[in-house]
Amino acid sequence: MSSSYFFENIQILEGSRSTLRKKAVLIKDGVVKAFGKKAIQNAELLGIKPQKAKNMLLAPCLVDPHSFLESPFNGKEENIHTLIKKATSAGYGQVGILPRGNFWRDHIEPIISLKTIKSELLIHLWGGFSLSGKGVSLSKHTHLLQNGAIGLSDDDFMPPLELLRQGFLLGEMKHSPILIAPRDKSIQAGGMSRQSVDTLRAGWPPDPIESEILPLIQLLELQKQYPEIALRLMNISTSEGVAMLKNAYSKPMSTVLWWHLVNDNSSLSPFDIGWSVTPSLGSPKDRSSLIKGLEDNVLTAISVHSTPTDDSETKLPANKRKKGISCYNLVLPLLWDQLVRKSKWDVEKLWEKISFGPSKLLSQAEEKLSLNSNRWLLFDPEKEWVQSNEENQLTTATNQPIKDKKVYGKVIDCGLINQACQND
Repeated sequence: MSSSYFFENIQILEGSRSTLRKKAVLIKDGVVKAFGKKAIQNAELLGIKPQKAKNMLLAPCLVDPHSFLESPFNGKEENIHTLIKKATSAGYGQVGILPRGNFWRDHIEPIISLKTIKSELLIHLWGGFSLSGKGVSLSKHTHLLQNGAIGLSDDDFMPPLELLRQGFLLGEMKHSPILIAPRDKSIQAGGMSRQSVDTLRAGWPPDPIESEILPLIQLLELQKQYPEIALRLMNISTSEGVAMLKNAYSKPMSTVLWWHLVNDNSSLSPFDIGWSVTPSLGSPKDRSSLIKGLEDNVLTAISVHSTPTDDSETKLPANKRKKGISCYNLVLPLLWDQLVRKSKWDVEKLWEKISFGPSKLLSQAEEKLSLNSNRWLLFDPEKEWVQSNEENQLTTATNQPIKDKKVYGKVIDCGLINQACQND
């Protein structure tokens, strides 16, 4: 059965142009039925008593601009159905899926097959900029965009500059977004943590700052040459990168990985799974600059960039296993702790970066609360729980950080959850 709630005085954020305020709301069978006085009147007519709102928040669903789903139909670590369940349970209403996969989404067939999935979680598919993500030859951009791709991307590193220039010159993408990671994996050369004193102390192979800065210089110059191209930058991770964007002639929209906002290479134990991410975890200065870059609107959106792996991969040594973490359920609670509690952000600013900004980056409609809609989430910032792979029987991806540790803040419900469960 779908959820029903009646709150007389709960914090509500309706959309990107509204401010947080307290008022009444009636949700019946998972659908928003009324706000304010009408909610109170309708609840009285139905004989529904108010529930205690405490410090809970009713707000629009979250949006993830990019994550990986490599085996959408038969993946051991994740498939499209477990992704829908995990994301909606965490309050997400839209998820962007990158093209990397067992069958790269550089042809229309893998895109069309995923478009057949019926879900109220909106799945946005990035088409491959190059064939198989090898950076050798271009995919058929027009075909991909005409058959369901919302934009073009590649892997989590920058393709050769000349191939990018060739694609931009052809201009088949028109105004569709092009998402490129400013990362040179040859310069990174196996580095696991951004070069700093803390990296040396921890004993990790260092990742030079230049692995981000040099490709970023090229991408910003390319944007200057082709201002009509809707370039997006994937996961800025250094303070130098933020400074370059702040002073850039033309500022492309950009994302930052959520994990880089809540941790840095001075704060993790040597055995934490959170060391193994792309881009590499940065210093406290990097983390502070990323937060300030978001606050000052230099950076557009926060990504989940989920990269699920199964147990056989997760148990490998950190320098041997596939990089990435997977945990939609931790994103809002840990960001709330870091950005609202500690950095004193307004809720409106947080939602701009985890919902409205990602929609802009994807060139998609923003989430909002509206009557007769089930696109809402209910968040309790004071709810205490323990992070576990087994929660809600979501046992597929095991590369989840801070396992068995106490977390404060939890998505209590989302109007899309019941629909996701019915499609299992």
